[in-house]
Amino acid sequence: MGSSQLNMLVTIVTVICIVGTPVSGMPISEIRQIAARYNVSGVFVFGDSSVDPGNNNGLNTDDKSNFPPYGIDFFGGHPTGRFSNGRLATDFIAEALGYTKAIRPFLEPRSTMPFELSHGVSFASSGSGYDNLTAQISNVLTLSHQLKYFAHYKRNLTLKIGAKRTTELIQNAVFVLSMGTNDFLQNYYVEPTRSAQYTVDQYGDYLISLFLGYVKKMHSLGARRLVVVGMVPFGCMPLVRTMKGTATKCDDHYNNVALSFNTKIKKALVTLKRSLGMKTVYADAYDLIQDAIQNPQKYGFVETSKGCCGTGTYEYGISCKGMDACADRDKYLFWDAVHPTAKMYKIVADGALSSIITNIFQ
Repeated sequence: MGSSQLNMLVTIVTVICIVGTPVSGMPISEIRQIAARYNVSGVFVFGDSSVDPGNNNGLNTDDKSNFPPYGIDFFGGHPTGRFSNGRLATDFIAEALGYTKAIRPFLEPRSTMPFELSHGVSFASSGSGYDNLTAQISNVLTLSHQLKYFAHYKRNLTLKIGAKRTTELIQNAVFVLSMGTNDFLQNYYVEPTRSAQYTVDQYGDYLISLFLGYVKKMHSLGARRLVVVGMVPFGCMPLVRTMKGTATKCDDHYNNVALSFNTKIKKALVTLKRSLGMKTVYADAYDLIQDAIQNPQKYGFVETSKGCCGTGTYEYGISCKGMDACADRDKYLFWDAVHPTAKMYKIVADGALSSIITNIFQ
């Protein structure tokens, strides 16, 4: 791949769209022109199951989804390790831009790292969080480890294309970070360590301190454009509703925790923009999912309280393995009892497009 091809890689992170259709009222051709004008060179993804395309497949963990019915709407109906019936946000982006139909996991066995991964790489690991303890509970990649893999990627890319081109590629790329829910649902509210050390609000502050450190590390490795996906209303997850015994009602306490943390994230992004000069975007998944739950007909949904896999009330990951899935996945907001359907991912990302263009490409 030549430098001109790298510079023409038009990747707008967390925007989900389909080729030939307008997103947020803007034609795809215009989106491509804007990104090309700002020399967007690629996308590097870090986070949890919301953006993990299969890095956990080779890890010694139960936090996997590389089996049916996951991937039922992926190409050929094959499971890949994505916690979805189909593709994730970055997969839709790549297709819309005409480069690749699926962002590849960094740990994919078939990949010849790193030259063939220049269009986009995900280092994300399902079950991870800002708190390293969160990832250690599930024996998955901590965010620290994800960044070490990125540094390894950068060193190898430098050997392939040289230091100057590598620096340009990374500085012109968009970094996306999507995590946080596991820190609360799998760590704070389940394990005794953090809840003994902090109130829930203090724990949010602790996570923000970690977040700031990680972003500074990304910046030192070359990151200049950052999209952070806010925490979802995890009190509305079918699994949480089942655990709380409120099948038709979201848990207000959990949702308020998510809202509070999102407020902290937004303030932290302002700080980072001032101190590091980074271009930052907050992608609001919370409000769009809440709106879809409250106004399902607006988005074409019929079921917003249950998942599509099995009973839809508790199955996700290994407990979803081999289960039947609903026939019309596009009518469901949730794919399993935790994760949204590919359609919901598309809606969330589409809603983030105007903010991304305004805050990164200006």
